[in-house]
Amino acid sequence: MERRVAEQLRSTLGPLGLEAHALKVGWYNAVLPPAFHLPYPDDTLAFVVLSTPSMFDKALKPFVSKERLKIIRDPVDQCVSHHLSRVKEKFPDQRVDIMFDYELLPSRKPKFLAQTAAHVAGAAYYYQRKDVKLDPWGKKKIFGVCIHPKYGGWFAIRALLLFPGIQVPFLEQPPPVDCVSSEEKRIELLEQFNFHWQDGRYRDIIEVKERYSEEQKTYFATPPAERFRLLGLSQEAQRITFH
Repeated sequence: MERRVAEQLRSTLGPLGLEAHALKVGWYNAVLPPAFHLPYPDDTLAFVVLSTPSMFDKALKPFVSKERLKIIRDPVDQCVSHHLSRVKEKFPDQRVDIMFDYELLPSRKPKFLAQTAAHVAGAAYYYQRKDVKLDPWGKKKIFGVCIHPKYGGWFAIRALLLFPGIQVPFLEQPPPVDCVSSEEKRIELLEQFNFHWQDGRYRDIIEVKERYSEEQKTYFATPPAERFRLLGLSQEAQRITFH
């Protein structure tokens, strides 16, 4: 069953520049404190969904062109939500729960920890302070970052799909690719991400197969309220969304 679902997701999401990586809820819950556990049995099948550099041209721009009058919030979030709701239609006999990376619980905690999900699914390696033996940062707060073996930092984690009706006790856990394996590179990665993230150098910590186009870099470097203009959307839509 897991293989059938994975193939359906690959054929549906792949042409949109999205990837789906399988995991069991238990893998995720095992590495987190109870406050962050997902409320599903350990063997429940889930998929973490990533957007790759090609999503901008393959999914976002066609979506904006077709749905321009209906866009009333962040265009990327609305585009991903639109396509994942279509995915649910592919599984009429299954319950499919979707958690988006931007959604919060009433406690203000995120519904799921995106980078942890990507790591336990083997999609991208989540580099954290604990991965550096000789910690040079003292009392500074250091945030971790995921690096994809193909796209480096040129990708984003968008959602978690959960299939409560599918239990996969024998699913084997693939380890994420440790593509930033030296101590020096890990320190460089975490330094760049925490203190120079705006210049995006951390994204190229490894040699990447594909990165964001100049148009896409400009889009994501632009304050959210001004992104509508870059996509040719009306000021009216911008006014509705941000005021």
